[in-house]
Amino acid sequence: MSDFLIKPTASAREPLQASFSDASNPIGLDGVEFIEYATGKPQALGQVLEMMGFRPIARHRSREVLLYRQGGLNIVVNAHPDDARAANHGGEAPSISAIALRVRDARAAYDYMLERGAWAVPTHPEVMELNIPAIHGAGGSRIYLVDRYQDFSIYDVDFVPIPTVDQHPQATAGIHFFGIVQYIGPGRSYDWIEFYRELLGAEPIPDEERFGIMPKGKLLRVPALSATRGFLIQLVEPEPNVFDTSERLQRIGLGVPDVLAAVRALRGLGVEFVETPEAHTDPRGAITKTYLGSVVFELVHSEAGGA
Repeated sequence: MSDFLIKPTASAREPLQASFSDASNPIGLDGVEFIEYATGKPQALGQVLEMMGFRPIARHRSREVLLYRQGGLNIVVNAHPDDARAANHGGEAPSISAIALRVRDARAAYDYMLERGAWAVPTHPEVMELNIPAIHGAGGSRIYLVDRYQDFSIYDVDFVPIPTVDQHPQATAGIHFFGIVQYIGPGRSYDWIEFYRELLGAEPIPDEERFGIMPKGKLLRVPALSATRGFLIQLVEPEPNVFDTSERLQRIGLGVPDVLAAVRALRGLGVEFVETPEAHTDPRGAITKTYLGSVVFELVHSEAGGA
């Protein structure tokens, strides 16, 4: 396992506490709470998200951050200048800067990950802000751990609802979170498989079991307490002779019960889809054009979906 991903520790294999007795889901994962984009152009990104069916529902109390939602999907648009510059490494294009995971106990999960060598992210919450623990992920991104997602959520503390806006807009065409696609460096598949297996309990899916229309790389299934909240991570190494080998969270996979119906609905909202011999709309999946230089969504046939 690469020490770039996980620090070696003497107690890496020692059990931490009785609450992590479930080997298949050691931190009590229960799906994704939100995906965060960092951008210096929040209005432009907001227009793309609204085409995809998301609606702005709340503003952060103290930062330039806006919460978008549809169904059980939350996307945070972070335009706070320091955060945007750091996440985008000085570039202009928006980037997926964080993924927040629902867990049974955030502090216990955080300690479990640090015991196994994860790199902690120092947090500096402002007055009246929650201190949400996080570790480092791909390309400078963060993996947050959230245990407030039932009746009382993190948004009740950190965000102010936008007046007159429906706080629970219906999902377009049954859209739900399916997975995340991560670009990795050459020969790095094993390192990242071990990273997610060690920290999240993720397990590789056999190569012959594929999803969507872009069956590249390695697929990992991430467990969840609820059967409808598990998700996939797709690890994609660069093609030979590709110049850009940077590691990053590249795109979001959205599950829909009927891909063709979802494409029709989203086209009605203005979304354009890639139609080439290699990547085109079919009942298994579809992929949008790239917006703002980096923002792309993939649709995958999936019946499951939970808030």
